[in-house]
Amino acid sequence: MVCNICGKNQATVHLTEIIDEQITELHLCEECAQKKGAQMESHFGLSDLLAGLADLGTQFNSPKTKTETSKLKCPKCGLTYEDFKKVGRLGCGECYNAFREALVPLLKRIHGSTQHYGKSPKKMAKVVKAKNDLQELKDRLQKAIQKEDFEEAAKLRDKIKEQEKKNNK
Repeated sequence: MVCNICGKNQATVHLTEIIDEQITELHLCEECAQKKGAQMESHFGLSDLLAGLADLGTQFNSPKTKTETSKLKCPKCGLTYEDFKKVGRLGCGECYNAFREALVPLLKRIHGSTQHYGKSPKKMAKVVKAKNDLQELKDRLQKAIQKEDFEEAAKLRDKIKEQEKKNNK
């Protein structure tokens, strides 16, 4: 599918706009999508959107009460959860751990998952795949141990050792 704006590049981003109850679908290339994203952010503000979604997360999905989440503070950068809701951006990498209970439902609602499955550089594709395969084997090993399927666990252990040797080379 070709980009609706430039008509040249392959469309990789698909947007649905609803204006005055009329639905318009846009199929955009990455370059046009970035331009469109900048326009949308200037109209609505991405930080406002994230802050609004953060508010919803604390109301419906978070096990902590609203007063407990408002007291959360990052030990590294000092950002409070209330500041995050206002700005829509985290202060540092440690904020993810500090605000974990409130962020997990928010991230799950926004992205559909709490695990990142995005693109990686072509040079790193083999490394990332090997790492993911190794983690999958380790997960399967834990499940086999829990089920007390020790024959399967031994096979998986051997595969893990073999995979780790390959990865170290």
